[in-house]
Amino acid sequence: MAVQNPDNRRFHRISFDAPCELHWQEQVWSTEVLDISLKGALVERPEGWDVPLGEPCELVVQLNGHEAGIVMAVELVHVEGHRLGFKCQYIDIESAMHLRRLVELNLGDPDSLERELAHLIE
Repeated sequence: MAVQNPDNRRFHRISFDAPCELHWQEQVWSTEVLDISLKGALVERPEGWDVPLGEPCELVVQLNGHEAGIVMAVELVHVEGHRLGFKCQYIDIESAMHLRRLVELNLGDPDSLERELAHLIE
């Protein structure tokens, strides 16, 4: 498996410690986000997780103690020990606005954010 050089990433990963839920079929797991980007998320692997690669899931990231959140339709793309990597397949406009603001605050550079948004819509 090829390892991607972090310097070649189009999307900055934001270290972000927040509770989240993973939904797959009729199952729900509570876990923690490790990092997040405009294109996906890395989360702590919850106890009992046995979902195969390539499966569609839903990721619900809790913000502000449940008042607001980021909801993404995601695909499981890699499992590394106790970490799960998901690629975003769809995000609604309200969730996208929350995620954009989170990335914007952490990047501190409006030009970097604009470049990432441009890559996202390519």
